[in-house]
Amino acid sequence: MQRRTQRATRLGTAAAVPLVVVLVAGCASGGGDTTDPGDGDASNPEVTLRVATSQPETAPNYYCGVELLKERLEDADVGLTVELFPASALGPDTERLTALQAGDIDIDLQGSPNLATIWEPLGTVEAAYAWDSLDDFYAFYDGAEGEQLQADWTAASDLTFADPWLFGTRTFSTVDAPITSPDDLPAVPIRFPDSPQFLANAEAMGANVVTIAYEEVYVSLQQGIAAGQENPIPATHNASYDEVLNTFSLNEHQYGLHWVTVSNVTLDKMSEEQQELLFSTVKELREEVRGCEEADTEELLDEYRANPDFTVVEREDIDLDAFREMAEEYFLEYYDGETLELYETIRGFSG
Repeated sequence: MQRRTQRATRLGTAAAVPLVVVLVAGCASGGGDTTDPGDGDASNPEVTLRVATSQPETAPNYYCGVELLKERLEDADVGLTVELFPASALGPDTERLTALQAGDIDIDLQGSPNLATIWEPLGTVEAAYAWDSLDDFYAFYDGAEGEQLQADWTAASDLTFADPWLFGTRTFSTVDAPITSPDDLPAVPIRFPDSPQFLANAEAMGANVVTIAYEEVYVSLQQGIAAGQENPIPATHNASYDEVLNTFSLNEHQYGLHWVTVSNVTLDKMSEEQQELLFSTVKELREEVRGCEEADTEELLDEYRANPDFTVVEREDIDLDAFREMAEEYFLEYYDGETLELYETIRGFSG
């Protein structure tokens, strides 16, 4: 908690919000609860927004993201109250996604691979080495291509994106196994999440995949069932995997995104002013979340570099071109239909 508290103070974030644990099943009245229209400003109904995420309170996109979202929406005094549910308090990602579509959760932070279970092409946004830089992704999203992606997503899901926030740059962490090129991967059993896009990323890089439930990763690393995993550096630290793993290879194969996703059931209960405030505030927070994530990553890496028990394989010591070429060749064969079309658009935009 010390790292989180120091950053929150430095960046001017709000105090932590007490966690109220409820079950999705207990939200029978639906999300976006409103009081009698006679309460408050007639043009802005009183709306309570339940905001859920899998991230703990120590994660950058929590203390620089949803906590600040709560503070700014409530300070605007337009009838919005925000309740925060970190650390999967309302269930795992897949269950929360269903609740979000039903309006039992109002806003959720979800990754592209899980959202792709509703609309498959979205997984390409987090394909290994799809983007040459994070700036390329945001230029894509803020342009005509992003408008089309949003329209296609909403048509398929009845959900709306407020903005994609950086979760972190996914990279390999292992036990005594530096990764400098695709040739190093077959000998190292590495845990990947068990979803089609994550497993495709593993194949695209030639990884030796071990699929282990999130709750079992730490013990599996301890027992040697897996010799590594892939995650952003802050996520690796927050899960205490660095108590077992000692080698961090900055191959940076995937920009992990958390899409701030809003239930259309909730939007229908909000005034135009409330909607505009929500979307503008989420987008304004994009760079603050990114800055916190990148600062946290570099601070942790500096701690690892200074500790003789750890090894950091730097970006310049990794054959990133070999990874990129191998991944692109794989995905051009793996995808088809509109999914391939979106991937080709991404690579044409970024590559």
